[in-house]
Amino acid sequence: IAVQAFGASTFYSCKVADDEIGAFFLQDLAGAGVATNPNAMAKSAKSGRCLVLITPDAERSMNTYLGISSNLSISDIDEAALVASRYFYLEGYLSSSEQSTAAAIACRELAESAQVKTAISLSDPSMVEFFRAPLEKILGNGVDHLFCNEEEALTWARTDRLDVAVSELRDIGKHLNITLGSKGSLVVAAHEQQLVPGYRVDALDTTGAGDMYAGGCLYGWCT
Repeated sequence: IAVQAFGASTFYSCKVADDEIGAFFLQDLAGAGVATNPNAMAKSAKSGRCLVLITPDAERSMNTYLGISSNLSISDIDEAALVASRYFYLEGYLSSSEQSTAAAIACRELAESAQVKTAISLSDPSMVEFFRAPLEKILGNGVDHLFCNEEEALTWARTDRLDVAVSELRDIGKHLNITLGSKGSLVVAAHEQQLVPGYRVDALDTTGAGDMYAGGCLYGWCT
């Protein structure tokens, strides 16, 4: 939705259930102009959802139930839409099941063969901690762009030093975009890195901030 709102054309492969949340999700995407796979809605299980608790200091506690989204499979992927894209972007949440992991790997391989740039978000520290092995399979020999926040980076490298984490993440991402909360973000390329300071604001709710950040970057790279 962020990339679409900036002015690009987007396609989102997803899996929802035939329930109130699934219907709202697809209607919301359509309303934003985002195209989706025609077989996105299934007749079984429940749609995924996320409960986010926000404290007065704008910090969040995010509790995610992936639901049927973890059943996303290769058959749900529109290969024509993928190979026609400038960028293929996927969430690390797909590492949560064998089926969605297989779909993510197949898509990355198809993108690479079609010379479509690849980008992945590590999504959440819990994915890095509990699904590291499938995440490594999804990453393969590396991707063009890797998104993560500071906590995810430190968890991946099993360190409390960001410079050590950056050194390790460079092996799997040609370009790194690491968000640092109020400190801004760190952008790392092959031979240079730059700290981009954040704007001072009175934050109310940071939910979706990383998604908007990724959307802005992806749109910028396409223009």
